Amino acid sequence: MSGGRVRAQAGFGIYVHWPFCLSKCPYCDFNSHVREQVDHVSWRRALLAEIDHYAGRVPGRTVTSIFFGGGTPSLMEPETVTAVIDGIVGHWPVAPDIEITLEANPSSVEADRFQALATAGVNRVSLGLQALDDRSLAFLGRRHNTAEGLAALQVAKRHFRRVSFDLIYGRPGQTPAAWEAELPRAIAEGTEHLSVYQLTIEEGTRFATLAARGELDLPDEDTQAMLYEATQDMLSAAGLPAYEISNHARPGAESRHNLTYWRYGDYIGIGPGAHGRLTIAGEKLATRAHRAPEIWLERVEAAGHGAHEDVPITSAERRDEMLMMGLRLVEGVSRARLVSELGTDIEDLFDAQRLARLLDAGFLALDCDSLRATASGRQRLNAVLAGLLG
Repeated sequence: MSGGRVRAQAGFGIYVHWPFCLSKCPYCDFNSHVREQVDHVSWRRALLAEIDHYAGRVPGRTVTSIFFGGGTPSLMEPETVTAVIDGIVGHWPVAPDIEITLEANPSSVEADRFQALATAGVNRVSLGLQALDDRSLAFLGRRHNTAEGLAALQVAKRHFRRVSFDLIYGRPGQTPAAWEAELPRAIAEGTEHLSVYQLTIEEGTRFATLAARGELDLPDEDTQAMLYEATQDMLSAAGLPAYEISNHARPGAESRHNLTYWRYGDYIGIGPGAHGRLTIAGEKLATRAHRAPEIWLERVEAAGHGAHEDVPITSAERRDEMLMMGLRLVEGVSRARLVSELGTDIEDLFDAQRLARLLDAGFLALDCDSLRATASGRQRLNAVLAGLLG
């Protein structure tokens, strides 16, 4: 199988970052910022300028997905979404079944924009519900209650063929019994995709401050494990098996854009703080934009883009990135992708004893097609990666 065909299977995505939110959630470490006013015309112009810049660098690639993330991209004016999509379509060929996803928060104001966003070309929405009880939503700093969230979900399902939503488990005081009562309510909504994340404490967040003070009482490791296992069992039984550690979908409904990341395909990052991975003249490059919105905007207005200098990715770094991303997937990392990226096969990449120990312990599985983390291995993937890569 040629390298060109392998890369085509991984896809070629474009990520567009909108950094603004109405408020900062206490668990969030994303590049998001609260601003009283946003000059939408200037931001629209800047996003289009950076698209122009990357179109000159990687022309001719077929775009398989566009993803508007944030921040809260549902706060973008629909005219900006339209302009960005039109700008991409004007520069690159696009797949006939291109996936165009936009993340949204379920406030009534943003839900009112759904029709305009669908008209702009968005065909998949990822809705940040996060929980289905009001007490948990208040703890998580969300601006909506359960009824508002479910109402927004109904609006989304009317306007978009593909709808996903997020939930967070492992909240303070949460028991397996409570989660096993909440999760069926989510399943009953009938969406094709669910992202279900364990609450983690990230540096620099308000939750990290509370945890350092001993003011955040999260479930212990055994309870977290039971919550994870209950999630896998219940969603699989409902026809939404895991295809990645935190993501579940009906067959064929997986997020194509995120699969490009996990399969180590190329993608462009547009907007402040956005990252990318581009293969140019046989070299894999890491791209990264200035993180601060105002600095990024100034750089784009001055130079046509807000990116830092490219960083070449070494063969060893490519191996590590492929494993860190690909072992999150149930399908694992294919031998064909490794050969395409690195020119060598799986057995030549690792210490034989390290690999054998993880295979014998049942944390990894290896066959003629791929290297995969087992269900047990995915549950403790950080430790597995440390054991494999050293």
